[in-house]
Amino acid sequence: MNFQERKSRIVQTVDERGSVDVRELAELLQTSDMTIRRDLTQLASLGLIYRTHGGAMKVSLATDKHRFANKTAVNAERKDYICQLAANEIQEGDVIFMDCGSTVFRLCPFIRNKRITVITNSLPVVAELMHSEVAVNLVGGEVDKERQAVHGLIAEEHMARYRANRAFIGVDGISLANGLTANSEKEASTAVAMARQSAQVYLLCDSSKLETTKYLQFAPLTLFDVLITDNAASPDLLTAYQQAGVTILY
Repeated sequence: MNFQERKSRIVQTVDERGSVDVRELAELLQTSDMTIRRDLTQLASLGLIYRTHGGAMKVSLATDKHRFANKTAVNAERKDYICQLAANEIQEGDVIFMDCGSTVFRLCPFIRNKRITVITNSLPVVAELMHSEVAVNLVGGEVDKERQAVHGLIAEEHMARYRANRAFIGVDGISLANGLTANSEKEASTAVAMARQSAQVYLLCDSSKLETTKYLQFAPLTLFDVLITDNAASPDLLTAYQQAGVTILY
């Protein structure tokens, strides 16, 4: 496969997924990591992709080089694994909440062809699903430029008007001792508001966050119904969560 053919496939893949790492592209195109890195450098110089540490991202999601862009590229393969499992839980016709977490964002490519309604406070989620089969309901309120999300009292009042079949929320830290923890009161309050209005709540959490505790303790493990994580999690740790009453998909 020559550079022009790889270029087309790489740009298409980045556009569909939002972000992708070097190893994923190398496996997809059956070539070396070195070749992919060279291709990404050339594509970035042409303005077709945004080069990240270890991969690439859609230019539209990385224009301001904000914190969200960096977060969504971390543990990309694990996040995609989690989101594939999450997408399998969604039924045609569902109404779902999606918060502004970087893992939840990566659910977008796996649901864009589903006839569902998404209620979200995430501007990147809206941008990603705008030209898809999904009907999008953007939560109103104040825009946080750094997180590219809508937060605040008006946002919570907006969410309280709707009922959803499922909510997909992220978390900064989770532990058996301290429950769910976050780096921000804003994101914590959004997760709680979405969970309150949903029949079933899914926590999307890569294994690196298990048994970590962050700044703000905001909810017990009972806030969610199902924990979806990746298969790199310790079997003993997963057993401990199951014994604590947590339903897990991995």
